[in-house]
Amino acid sequence: MTSSFAAIVAGALLQIGTPTGTGTGTATGTGTATPGPATGGGTDPTQFTPQNVLTAAVILVVAYLLASTLSLVLSKLADRLAHQRFRVMFLIPIVKFFVYGGALYVVLRLLFNLTQTQLVAFAGLLGAALGLGLKDLLADIVGGLVVVLEQPFQVGDKVQMGEYYGEVVDIGVRSTTLVTPTDTLVVVPNFTLFNDSVANANTSDAEMLVVVEFYVDPDADVERATDIVEDALVTSPYVFVSDATPASVVVEDDLYYRTLRGKAYVNDLRSEVKFKTDVTERVLGAFDDAGIESPKVSADLPGE
Repeated sequence: MTSSFAAIVAGALLQIGTPTGTGTGTATGTGTATPGPATGGGTDPTQFTPQNVLTAAVILVVAYLLASTLSLVLSKLADRLAHQRFRVMFLIPIVKFFVYGGALYVVLRLLFNLTQTQLVAFAGLLGAALGLGLKDLLADIVGGLVVVLEQPFQVGDKVQMGEYYGEVVDIGVRSTTLVTPTDTLVVVPNFTLFNDSVANANTSDAEMLVVVEFYVDPDADVERATDIVEDALVTSPYVFVSDATPASVVVEDDLYYRTLRGKAYVNDLRSEVKFKTDVTERVLGAFDDAGIESPKVSADLPGE
């Protein structure tokens, strides 16, 4: 298919380069030549002959088949290269752009007598029109390129993108797909990278820091409450504790309540919800047994 496409393009270019005008003249007996009128299409700005139109149609069809074939090949290759899948998929629109762009260039040179300057001007106008009409799409594609080059996150990471938080399950050319803790699938446009900050909770590691907060009455035994929270953290079946990743409890004092913020790493980022549930249930049960009371007012509305 590639060789046939190249042959058609070469033939079209040769046809473009062949002069179409011919000059005829008559010789006189005195040795002087009388120029005759020029005939042909040399002054016609278009060359819409049946042969040229048919050739242009064939070029566009071959370009479509070539782009589709290359897209299919790249998709199959991306499925086999799991770790580099989104990088390979990003090549598909680039390949299509060059294939269709080359075909359009050949067709314009074939059907119109455009100079190199006119072709450049036409390409500039076309690019401006596409930029205005598809600016959001182009911004998404550029955002996808940023993800490929800078790798702020990868598939499997827990990230916060704008107002959405969840696990990255797919990185595409135009968007990134997250699964939230409530099992909701969210598609986030890649241009979000230029407008909002992106927080990565685990940076491609299996372990991830999880924070569990508790609020107690200011008159409660804070030391006992701290011990209960710390014990619940380190004894959870989902916790990951090491010298570099210790569990800790931070106490913050307020006028109406005290906050106990337990911090620990889970051994698998997908155990985040299970870890929070396990620690919360055991801490609240231990608080009841120890007589540690909750705040008298809501922790969210301390002034009411």
